[in-house]
Amino acid sequence: MKLVEIILLAVGGLGGVFLRYGMTKSQVILGALPVNVLIVNVVGSFILGAFAILSQQWSLDQKYAMLVAIGFCGGLTTMSSFALESANLIDGKQYSLVAINVIANVGLSLGAIFGGRALTSMILGALR
Repeated sequence: MKLVEIILLAVGGLGGVFLRYGMTKSQVILGALPVNVLIVNVVGSFILGAFAILSQQWSLDQKYAMLVAIGFCGGLTTMSSFALESANLIDGKQYSLVAINVIANVGLSLGAIFGGRALTSMILGALR
């Protein structure tokens, strides 16, 4: 790994981690379901979807993936916190909330990837 790649990865990761911290430091509850982690996962997925199209359309160098996709989006999104929240809901025997949490995180994150890709493609198409 080259020094520039390490720096891009670190800068992107640091930015993503600080944004995630800012977005999750005050717990947001919808009913009895914690949604902070859901929000960062969906936002990060949307950004990653948009970046995938930008990277392809603009033929970006792979080093930018280190900054945005792996660093920033990797630092922003969080599978471990999603798993912990789900485990805590299981411990509390809140099985319907576990199902909602899993379906929402996976489904909305996938939808955000497709949404980010579609919106970016549409914007780039309109700019041509």
